Amino acid sequence: MDVEGEVPAAAAAAIANGLGGGEEASPAPFSAEQLDVEAYAAQYSGRTRLARLVFIAERCGVEAMQLEALRMAYDEIKKGEDVQLHRDVALKINGRLGPRYGLDQAWVDTVSRRAEQRKEKLENELNGYRTNLIKESIRMGYNDIGDFFYAHGQLSDAFKSYIRTRDYCTTSKHIVQMCMNVILVSIELGQFAHVSNYVNKAEQTPDSLDPIIVAKLRAAAGLANLETKKYKLAARKFVETGIELGNNYSEVIAPQDVAVYGALCALASFDRSDLKSKVIDNINFRNFLELVPEVRELVNDFYASRYGSCLGHLEKLKPNLLLDIHLHEHVETLYTDIRHKAIIQYTLPFISVDLNTMATAFKTSVSMLEKELAALITENKIQARIDSHNKILYARHADQRNTTFQRVLQTGDEFERDVKSMLLRANLLKHDYIQRSGPRKM
Repeated sequence: MDVEGEVPAAAAAAIANGLGGGEEASPAPFSAEQLDVEAYAAQYSGRTRLARLVFIAERCGVEAMQLEALRMAYDEIKKGEDVQLHRDVALKINGRLGPRYGLDQAWVDTVSRRAEQRKEKLENELNGYRTNLIKESIRMGYNDIGDFFYAHGQLSDAFKSYIRTRDYCTTSKHIVQMCMNVILVSIELGQFAHVSNYVNKAEQTPDSLDPIIVAKLRAAAGLANLETKKYKLAARKFVETGIELGNNYSEVIAPQDVAVYGALCALASFDRSDLKSKVIDNINFRNFLELVPEVRELVNDFYASRYGSCLGHLEKLKPNLLLDIHLHEHVETLYTDIRHKAIIQYTLPFISVDLNTMATAFKTSVSMLEKELAALITENKIQARIDSHNKILYARHADQRNTTFQRVLQTGDEFERDVKSMLLRANLLKHDYIQRSGPRKM
């Protein structure tokens, strides 16, 4: 049976077994000493907790934090049944945590043996259901096999099993459950096109959805748009996420993540009016922002034009954001966009700006600020010119008086032309000067 949107086996294996692929060249490590790994991991559950702990261990340059993340991941894995991930984490630890945190071959053999028995039982049950043609039993059988593969880290096989339940769904509730399962696996596989597709399918079900399901779908759609760098769409989805989400989607995202992702995407893409109405005055999203006071403050600072304070908050958050499994690739782009927006908004009201004063406000050097302004002028994002000698930025504001006069004259010309046309038509009708078509010759 062909399955729509199958995940390439090699990609699935790399992600499932290594939760991010250990074969890739590791980026340069960095320090993030203020991150409390235990408190951070406590926000999540399931495989995403393991994925985030392994990601921190790979990216962080502080050995104590690496070992703490690996220790927690090792202990968490032993509660589950993913033997390949156990091998990978034990290999990463490499004896640095003592003999207790080495490869437990006895545990691996026991879990593998039990898994084979369980898999055989589930397949036999499913074959029986298919023979009897009981749709609901077949659907549940595929779900059970999907859950089995998911628990053992075989994400590609889990994806296929969940997809196959689609043909046996008889109610809207079944369709939504199928969509939520596919979305969960697709997020872990990094297949965000599937995430968007199945969010849409779930939202199009005829029955009204539970508020918690709606909140989960908004959060998943936000993640999909973030990963595809559609920051404005991502911001809209995150700010629309209902507070009902709470900790109900901890296997994918924490409410603190909704606040951080939504705020950064909004700052980078929303205009000033949208930022006010959809973020600052949004009572629903404000509940998320309250969970991360630093992010709430930087949003308020940006809107109040306290750009130095806003950028300062961003720099403090940066080390931790670079350890976020979903956000790390977008941090530099979002930060650059936010900084450019701040510079543009700072210059907008003025005819001239002293670069020394502006550099102080943005906590940077005049030479660096001058380069940034030159780049924005070249990209036509700022209408201005720089006096490098006197270190002054002069805005090129259009002559509003002259523009208004030109518009009035143009309107007058158009009015005169229209009136003459109407008078001509009226006179032609008055004198019956109308060309009538003669009878057709056959």
